[in-house]
Amino acid sequence: MTVRTCSRPACRKPAVYTLTYVYRDSTAVLGPLAAYVEPHCYDLCEKHAARLTVPRGWDVVRLPIDPAKERADDLEALANVVRDVGRPGDRPRPGQRTDTEPVGQGIEVGRRGHLRVLRSAPATPADPRP
Repeated sequence: MTVRTCSRPACRKPAVYTLTYVYRDSTAVLGPLAAYVEPHCYDLCEKHAARLTVPRGWDVVRLPIDPAKERADDLEALANVVRDVGRPGDRPRPGQRTDTEPVGQGIEVGRRGHLRVLRSAPATPADPRP
């Protein structure tokens, strides 16, 4: 696996932050290094992240960087999901309907990388014929 370097010209230091501009809100977001390289985002080293300046009238949002806590939270969430799926009494039997589950097929309304935002589609009406 290759180490990503700072996006600033002539800087070869390892990147630890990702800078993203939200032009609509006149905001620059500086957060932990993104999981993968995205177009229109900039990877920055510690030095260049600390010296970041934005145009007058813009806001800067600096998200905390604590990769150890982030990894622990991700692992805990994954463990909880696996634990919940492994409980046989909590799952409905095949063909059993529950009112808590969304009805219909999910419609993709947004996407960012491997994550998708889904909205439940209305259920199709049952065939009125006997």
